[in-house]
Amino acid sequence: MKLRHFLRVWDFSKDEAQNVIERALELKSLQTLPKTLDGKILGLLFEKPSTRTRVSFESAMLRLGGQSIYLPSRELQLSRGEPVKDTARVLSSYLDAVVLRTYSHDTVEEFARYSTIPVINGLTDKHHPCQALSDVMTVIESGIDLGKAKIAWIGDGNNVCQSWLEASALFEFEFVIACPEGYEPDAELVKEAKEKYHAKVIITHDPEEAVRDADAVNTDVWVSMGQEKEAEDRKKVFGKYQVNQELLKLAKPTAVVLHCLPAHRGEEITEEVLEGSQSVVWRQAENKMWLHMALLEFLLVKS
Repeated sequence: MKLRHFLRVWDFSKDEAQNVIERALELKSLQTLPKTLDGKILGLLFEKPSTRTRVSFESAMLRLGGQSIYLPSRELQLSRGEPVKDTARVLSSYLDAVVLRTYSHDTVEEFARYSTIPVINGLTDKHHPCQALSDVMTVIESGIDLGKAKIAWIGDGNNVCQSWLEASALFEFEFVIACPEGYEPDAELVKEAKEKYHAKVIITHDPEEAVRDADAVNTDVWVSMGQEKEAEDRKKVFGKYQVNQELLKLAKPTAVVLHCLPAHRGEEITEEVLEGSQSVVWRQAENKMWLHMALLEFLLVKS
């Protein structure tokens, strides 16, 4: 079986990404789940705290018959200076796959270079590909025709936004990003998306422009992990980038609201919207587990 990693959305073709999402939806519909990961062991090597990513991967493995081992970096020799490449080679001999949740994207790329088992990016400073695919799954599940959709992103052009940007290039939907000046997604990534994939990506500083007639409205926290020292400045800069009921009225009446969580109510999103009838946030969180099941099958069973 050919070794595959999943470090960013563009590691998959459109057909591959679509097949993983379709399989996730199929698994979600089953009364009894197959034990396709029986005998497989997944390592979860985390440098950053997590609720949804950790528990959804652990649940995905258990429900499909596999097992997982949680590996906080502070308890490994990595915390005492062991090189990433050494850890990658050793864990490759013990496990069947690794989910790595870390700060620098260079770390997950180095780990993958020396790994002989599939490596999955569970979040880095540049990309959060599993989040983006499970979010896209939620949009499709909501009955939205993805190829004709306008998806709005309100807030920071962060790692989740950048993975959504890559997804928009693959699935060919319009992706409008409204962010403050200086907080746009990586310019080289935007350029590549437009030149290589002819992506329909628009960047604006006006949240109303982004949301107008949108099929889905997506947001994330203003202050990500590792940016705590910037918190007060960011709150001032992002003040007008809140997803509230007034802004949501500009979207289509059938539009859904997404947030990858955790949410800071009263900052990037209001309580009214988060708990409102257009919110699919809780289903979105659940879908991480189903998407991870399909992804693990793809990397460990089907590829």
